[in-house]
Amino acid sequence: MTTDQFSDIAAQEMYRAPDAILDLVDVLAEGRAVLGEGRYETLVCAGQVEGLPILTFTAPWGVRDVEWVPPSAAYVRFLASGLLTAGAWDVEAVASYVAACPGAAGHWTEQAICDLLSTA
Repeated sequence: MTTDQFSDIAAQEMYRAPDAILDLVDVLAEGRAVLGEGRYETLVCAGQVEGLPILTFTAPWGVRDVEWVPPSAAYVRFLASGLLTAGAWDVEAVASYVAACPGAAGHWTEQAICDLLSTA
């Protein structure tokens, strides 16, 4: 993905006009740059692959600063199916992991997630 493409996608998520190239100097130098207070206005550099930066955008608040909402069945199925596709874990390991994640914990059981995956 080019800088222009990343800037366009990020601008759309930030509810900005996708007509400007983001200044990536700070995020590349510091690993993080806050462009505003909106939910996707914090840029993060998660490392590099083959010398190219891995950039993403997220909210400026921390994981403990928001109220967790239980994920829908469709979302749990999507996440769990993706983990299964990676091939490192079997159904039970994926279900155990997802059931313990914030938001799902206390709302989704391992068995319910296994049931979801068996009907996918």
